[in-house]
Amino acid sequence: MAARPRRRLLRRRQAAAAVRLLGVLWLACVAAEGVVGGEPPPKCDELRLGQYICEDPKIDNSTQEPQNCTNQTAYVPCLPAPNITCKDYSGNENNFTGKEVGFYKPIACRNVNGYSYKVAVALSLFLGWLGADRFYLGYPALACSFLLHPKCAVHFTGLLKFCTVGFCGIGSLIDFILISMQIVGPSDGSSYIIDYYGARLTRLSITNGTFRKTQTYP
Repeated sequence: MAARPRRRLLRRRQAAAAVRLLGVLWLACVAAEGVVGGEPPPKCDELRLGQYICEDPKIDNSTQEPQNCTNQTAYVPCLPAPNITCKDYSGNENNFTGKEVGFYKPIACRNVNGYSYKVAVALSLFLGWLGADRFYLGYPALACSFLLHPKCAVHFTGLLKFCTVGFCGIGSLIDFILISMQIVGPSDGSSYIIDYYGARLTRLSITNGTFRKTQTYP
C-alpha cells in the first residue's frame, strides 16, 4: 500500500519536469525566431518623437545664428533615449545609453550680413526724419520708377526722406512701422541680426505639409 503514494509522487514530479522542459524549449524557439526573423533596427534619424532628444544649437554671438550655418541650414546633435537600438549616422548598430550621439538633425538658419535690427529700429525712431534708417539699410538712391520696380512705392529712399524731412513726418512714421514689423529689411536681401531667442518674425505659409481645413457652415 505504501508503494502507490510513492509512485504517484514520482509521476507528478516527472510530469512537472516535463512541463518545465517544454517551457524552456518553447522560450528557446521564440528567442531563436526573434533573432533570425526579426526586423532590423531602424536608423536613428527615423526614430519617433519621444525616443530621442536634440541639444540646443550653439549660437554665434556675432551673427546670433547657429554655428556652422551653411546654405541656411545648420545641424544639432540628437541623442537616442536609453535602451534604444538603432543605426547611428555612421551606419553602426548600437544600443544607446542616452549619452551617445545617434544622428544630426538639420535646422533652419538665416543669412545675415551685419545689419542689426536694434540699430535699424533706433535709427528709424530717432533719425528717421533724416533718412538715416534708409541709408543704414542700403537705400541711398534719390528716386526710382514704380513702373520699373513695383516695390519702390513702399521703399522710401534715403536722400528723398532727407530732402523732405521724412516726408513731413509721415514717411518716417511709415518706415518705423515697416522696419519694426521686419517688412522692410536690408537692401541686399539678408536678414536682420536679432537675438536668437528674441523678437524674431516667423512667416507662416501653406505648403504640402500644412493645409487649410475646409470650413463647414451650419
